[in-house]
Formats: sequence, structure tokens, C-alpha cells
Amino acid sequence: MSRATPLILATAIFMENMDSTVIATSLAAIAADIGTNPISLKLALTAYLVALAIFIPISSWMADRFGARRVFRAAMLVFMVGSVGCAFSGSLAEFVVARFVQGMGGAMMGPVARLVMVRTTPRHQLIDAMAWLTIPGLIGPIVGPPFGGFLTTYFSWHWIFLINVPIGFLGIALVGLALPNDLRNRPRAIDVKGFLLAGLAFALFAFGSSVLSLPALPISYGIVATILGVAIGGFYALHALRSEYPLLDLRLFARPNFRVSILAGSFFRLGQGAVPFLFPLMLQLGFGLDPFESGMVTFAGAIGALAAKFTANWMFAQWGFKYPLIASTGISALGIFAMALYDVTTPIPLIVAILVFSGFWQSTFWTGSSAFVFADIEDKDAGQANVINQVWGQLMFAMGIAVGGGVLELAHRLRGGDTIAVADFHIAFIVTGLVASVAALLFVPLPRDAGHQLRGGPHLH
Repeated sequence: MSRATPLILATAIFMENMDSTVIATSLAAIAADIGTNPISLKLALTAYLVALAIFIPISSWMADRFGARRVFRAAMLVFMVGSVGCAFSGSLAEFVVARFVQGMGGAMMGPVARLVMVRTTPRHQLIDAMAWLTIPGLIGPIVGPPFGGFLTTYFSWHWIFLINVPIGFLGIALVGLALPNDLRNRPRAIDVKGFLLAGLAFALFAFGSSVLSLPALPISYGIVATILGVAIGGFYALHALRSEYPLLDLRLFARPNFRVSILAGSFFRLGQGAVPFLFPLMLQLGFGLDPFESGMVTFAGAIGALAAKFTANWMFAQWGFKYPLIASTGISALGIFAMALYDVTTPIPLIVAILVFSGFWQSTFWTGSSAFVFADIEDKDAGQANVINQVWGQLMFAMGIAVGGGVLELAHRLRGGDTIAVADFHIAFIVTGLVASVAALLFVPLPRDAGHQLRGGPHLH
């Protein structure tokens, strides 16, 4: 497969990533316009991730049943409809619903693109293919914050969602050139019971966690929803282990590399998931920057991430997976800790330099882990492994937003006062940094040659 194919497929990832980073720099303005507070808007961010968690599990089945190209195009259209809904939202409830619709579209775009790459790329070329697939996705975070901040500051936040419409139509046209519609496995019967159980469990757990971390509703609602989510998740686990073709095949966790990749990635996402929500808010509410100025600072991390895409393949080929994964998660966690040291006197060039450096290592982790999750997975199970990795990763990102927002709110309440202070953000960054650092410890027991079959090189001893 030529490099043009992943670049064209990545149009959807570009749209998703730009959309998420645009929103992060505009939360304060959106909140003021629709009559809510910025912390409450994490419900909208969580709604998007919950929709991903619910619908990603059927993305592989949909691609096999209806054809990858048809599903991919329909998903981009749904994403555009959700974007228009966000632009015309006049309340928090409307904005949350529109973000959920966006998530339904996003649930099919990214996973289907990655599934196509896994099915059509030899294992020893997978790292390079994944790197090329995500390069346009990284352009989104580079363009998103300053462009979104510019539109919000000098025009209106509504326009940050409408830009998805022309990008989406371009992607729909280009996908026809890149993606053959007959690229599919024979579809097996869909696990309807598993879909209902898993979707309900994910939705209740994420909703309950959001309410617990931000009691916009009575806290009892959050407790009940979280407990029900966990209980239903337990019922799904029993169902999956007894079913021949479950929606999410939990038996894959018996593979050691897959298990470590998912577990370590969970802690990393829990910590990193809060950063796009917390950091722009600190720059605006704590440092007094406007959305455009905030975007010009936060996009620096994406520059480092883009640079890593041209070195990651070489790094993993030279040193294997173990040590780069330990280094990338550890250094990225230090980048979160550094945010707990920033105040209004911290030089902006220093903040930008640290963001570039930590962004490089975050991107190194994403590239390596995207391939390493398939290290001991057979081709016939690649679709299942991809779905589990995607759905669990999105759920952990949603939890990261809940944890970050919850710690911020708790710190604010314990300190007292009418407004959120920079010190409240510092506490949130310390907690989320500690959570992310656990990932580095989980990679330490890996054997030195873990994932050697993905590198196309000699077996290390």
C-alpha cells in the first residue's frame, strides 16, 4: 500500500483532532455564551468520548458487513451533522447532544482507518504505516488551537465547528480514491446482547464518574450510575467469556503484550486525557490569556509530536519497544508535572519549549503503542484487538477528563473563594501526572525483545 493511502484515510483523523483541540481553546467563550461555567463543559467532552466507547465496538462488524468505504463515508457525514449541531447549540444540553452525535461519527472513522491499515500492512511495516497514518492527524492540533483561538477571539466560536463541513466533504471525495469497498472479512453475527450490555456499562460508568467529579446533578445520581455501570460491566464480562463470538473478546487479555499495552495505556490516558481540558483553561482563567493567545501556546506540543513521527520508526527499530515506551511515558508524565510549576511569571518561551519536548515523547508513545498492541495478536484477531484498544482508550480519556475536572473542583472548594485559582490547577496537574507515571512502571517488566516481530529485525537477547 502506498503512503498516499494512509494520508488520505487520515483526513478523518485530521478533522477529529482539529475539532478536539479547537474546542479546548474555546471552552471559556462557549460556556459564557450558552450560560454555563467552563468546568461544566467537560460533560460535553465526556459525551463525545462516551459515544466513541459505545459505538467503536461495532466498527469492525460494520466495516465487514457494509464495506469499509461505505461506513467511512457515512461516519464522516454523521460527524459533520454533529458539528453543525454544535455550532447552533444554545444551551449546555443541546451542546452535549450535538457532541454525542459527533462521537457517533468519530466512532467509525478512526477505528475503520486503523483496521484497514492493520489488515493490509505486513507486521514489520506496521510502525511506519501507523506513523504516516497519524501525520495529518497531528496537523490538526497544530492548526486547531491558533486558528480556533483566532476565530473565537475575533469572530465567534460557532465558526470553529462549521470548518468541519468543507473538510468532511473533501474527505468523502478522497476516500473513494483510497479505500476499496470490498476490503472486508466475512461478517459474523453481531453480538446484540453484548452491544447492549457493553454500551450501557460504558455510558453509565462515564456519566456517573462525571457527576461525581462535578456534581451538576445530585451526587447520589453519580453514585448509582457508577455502581450500575460497574455491575453491568461484570455481567458483560461473564457473557463475553461464554460467547463464541463476543462483541469484545476479553480472552485476548491472556496475551501478555496485549494485556500490558492496554493496562499501561489506560493509566497514560487517564493522566494525559485531562491535559487538553485543564491547560487551556489555566492559561485563560489563571494567566489572563485570550483564546487566540492560549492556542498559540498550546499548539507547541503538536509541533514536537509531528517531529516524532519522522524518528519513531528508527527509534523502535534500534532499541525495541521496551525502553522507548518507558522513556516516552516517563518523560510525558514529567511534562504534566511541569505544568504544576507554571505561574504568571513563567516565561512563555520556556513553556513552549517544554511543550515541544514533551509532545515529542507523547507522540513516540502513541506511535509505538498503536503497533505494540498487535505484537502477539494473530491476524484473525486483529479487528478485535483494534476495537478493544480503541474503545477502552476512549473510555480512559473520558475518565481522565472526569478525574482532572474533579480534582480541580475539589481543590477549589477546599481552598474557598469565588473563582478558580492557578493553585487549584497545580494540584490537578500533580494528581494527573502521578496517574500517568504509573504507565512507565508497568512497562519495566517487559522482556527486552518484546514486540520483535513488528520490527522486521533480529530477535534480541
